[in-house]
Amino acid sequence: MSEQSTDLRETVRRRYAAAAVKVTEGGTACCGPAPVEADENFGSTLYATAERAALPAGAVAASLGCGNPTAVAELRDGERVLDLGSGGGIDVLLSARRVGPTGKVYGLDMTDEMLELALANAAKAGATNVEFLKGAIEAVPLPANAIDVVISNCVINLSTDKPAVFAEAFRVLKPGGRIGVSDVVADDTLTPDQRAERGDYVGCIAGALSYAEYRAGLEAAGFTDIAVIATHPVAAGMHSAIVRATKPMTAEKARPYAESRDACCGVDACCTPAETSVDPARTVTEAKTASGCGCQG
Repeated sequence: MSEQSTDLRETVRRRYAAAAVKVTEGGTACCGPAPVEADENFGSTLYATAERAALPAGAVAASLGCGNPTAVAELRDGERVLDLGSGGGIDVLLSARRVGPTGKVYGLDMTDEMLELALANAAKAGATNVEFLKGAIEAVPLPANAIDVVISNCVINLSTDKPAVFAEAFRVLKPGGRIGVSDVVADDTLTPDQRAERGDYVGCIAGALSYAEYRAGLEAAGFTDIAVIATHPVAAGMHSAIVRATKPMTAEKARPYAESRDACCGVDACCTPAETSVDPARTVTEAKTASGCGCQG
């Protein structure tokens, strides 16, 4: 990762850590936590009143998204869901209600303060089918082919390595799985410099992809049935959008990660002291077992 990318990620982390602290400290007030700052294009007002009313106030107050991905993804009973950049947990908790007790929802976030807030909100909501993970959306700490639906709410635009995000979403999805995210996108006519003129990176504007770039990125990762549909403007030439795509059923025949020329049985340098799993989400033993390899030593 370049020094600039590292600096941008730290800026994003600090901004969302501060938002979580504000909500947590506000939770001690008599009237509940004050919402973090967001204009009318972002935040909890993009959810239905009934949805907001069914959640802990802290989850609602911490919302900084640009849409409602739980509705975009059309979640069903029993599905396993991953929320990239789960923040205070609003979309995890809404998803948990939609998938029911036979489903499960993972929330992934890199910010300790947001994870602490999300865990507190889950406890208040009595949600037993949720799990929060610390990690980056560019390196998801889950095994391949484990998730039915990937959701995200105005977070992918904050990543400095979007191809890695798309590749990881593809990897963790089961064949036939889908993504349904809300994100900010730019008109194809806007250059990166012009996007930066309309807002900063941490404000979800400067780092946004164009419509064409979003489709190309998803296609490069292997997704099909791609749709990027604007819902409302957030700046001149910039829009909140619904993004949907599908991992093909035949994807299990393709390798979701790079394998070296010397790899076999899901590991590099098989049966030597230097052997390592090709899939970083698995141990050597897990990789061998998944591949059906007869060499389990």
